[in-house]
Amino acid sequence: MRRRTLLLVAAAGISAVGAAPEAPTRTPTPLGRVVPAPASVAPDGTAFRITPTTRIQVDRNTERIGLYLAGILRPSTGYRLPVTSRGGSDAIRLRLGSRDKALGGEGYRLDSGKHGVTITARTSAGLFHGVQTLRQLLPAAVEKRTVQPGPWPVAGGTIKDTPRYGWRGAMLDVSRHFFTVDQVKRFIDELALYKLNKLHLHLSDDQGWRIAIDSWPRLTEYGGSTQVGGGPGGFYTKADYKEIVRYAASRHLEVVPEIDMPGHTNAALASYADLNCDGVAPPLYTGTEVGFSSLCVDKEVTYDFVDDVIRELAALTPGRYLHIGGDEAHSTSHEDYVKFMDRVQPVVARYGKTVIGWHQLTGATPAKGALAQYWGLDETGAEEKAQVARAAQNGTGLILSPADRIYLDMKYTKDTPLGLDWAGLVEVDRSYDWDPADYLPGAPSSAVQGVEAPLWTETIVTTSDIDHMVFPRLPGVAELGWSPAATHDWDTYKVRLAAQAPRWDALGIGYYRSPKVPWPAE
Repeated sequence: MRRRTLLLVAAAGISAVGAAPEAPTRTPTPLGRVVPAPASVAPDGTAFRITPTTRIQVDRNTERIGLYLAGILRPSTGYRLPVTSRGGSDAIRLRLGSRDKALGGEGYRLDSGKHGVTITARTSAGLFHGVQTLRQLLPAAVEKRTVQPGPWPVAGGTIKDTPRYGWRGAMLDVSRHFFTVDQVKRFIDELALYKLNKLHLHLSDDQGWRIAIDSWPRLTEYGGSTQVGGGPGGFYTKADYKEIVRYAASRHLEVVPEIDMPGHTNAALASYADLNCDGVAPPLYTGTEVGFSSLCVDKEVTYDFVDDVIRELAALTPGRYLHIGGDEAHSTSHEDYVKFMDRVQPVVARYGKTVIGWHQLTGATPAKGALAQYWGLDETGAEEKAQVARAAQNGTGLILSPADRIYLDMKYTKDTPLGLDWAGLVEVDRSYDWDPADYLPGAPSSAVQGVEAPLWTETIVTTSDIDHMVFPRLPGVAELGWSPAATHDWDTYKVRLAAQAPRWDALGIGYYRSPKVPWPAE
């Protein structure tokens, strides 16, 4: 059987394959120098050292994660690191089935000592997060794809770790500029490194429609044919989208698709004249202004369209949620906006999904169980904040994405060549130095489901552009979502953040060298 061929038994005397000579010394990374900061750290005992005889011990429930870990460690160490069910010392052990209920659905425990490392969890997600911690405890050179000098120490002691919030996400706007499946996969790997668990894909906007809908084929054939600045655009076939969903699931991320409506819909309106109130299709749009487009709320064809899109997208999406946008609908009257949301939210439920909308959804009546994604500013008016807080008091959950804190497309400084500044300048300390629990006045802390960092792409064209705007801010957002509030301290965090730089270099991630952070010398 294939499983038995993968569960290789380590033979006695197994040796390294092309391992590089070891460096004279290498101090283990302290257990507490991880991002996000672990909930509990207890240094103790002698460091473990990965050697040519080390193996990765798994059972049939942990084999996939073992193979993932081996795929990271083998190229840089040059060691065989067989994935095996054989017990004994000198091993990295991956174990499911912990009886510690406090670990919950995503927590893990990591024990390191002279004879090995053991990661235990109640779920595969928790085990996977534990593996990300192990990566950070190893020297940054472990991320390279060619053999590097050892040694490969792991500090001794115990980490016991659970997330503060269940929603820890990032959004990628593939509508303003289109990104390929491989580019999205790379982004997923970057999110997984910091224990994020949600990938929000902004799949439609004025500038482009990016997901194939069989019953409305011109959405992609025509509506997906351009992007900001007039480039070629692009779209995901259903097979492409399924591959993104599959890959994200292999990294324990849930894909949350967004179809923005009733505004931000010019790509759809240009594709089908009937969706316009006057029956006239507007031209395709390649600019960056917002608020000028709207589906025709009074036409029944609008709801046929919405039903078909949601039905087909829901069938492709195993996750719980479907995002219906709802922001900046300036060309839709308030009365029509409420009417539209009252009709569309039940459609989402009919196809087995839970509604998410931008926080303007709270100006209508959010469906039971719906989540509102807040993207306002520190200086957003009291009335708007109060509207969101009232919805939260009435049971609507909140995802916090304050634009002047964690919008990843905001410039760091006035001299940042990419990004926008309408929400202000967002240096790395500003994106970290706030507390989701008490950010929105009047909203109960129990309503806060977590945080999500959006990357809008008006100015973002390449993978290098993504990296420059995402790093170093994303790890701080991840820490806000994962780590206990008591660990949040900029002065200590910036030291841990600086220590991530060699890892990004090894991974080929270009980043902004903020003067706020004490980076290692280049």
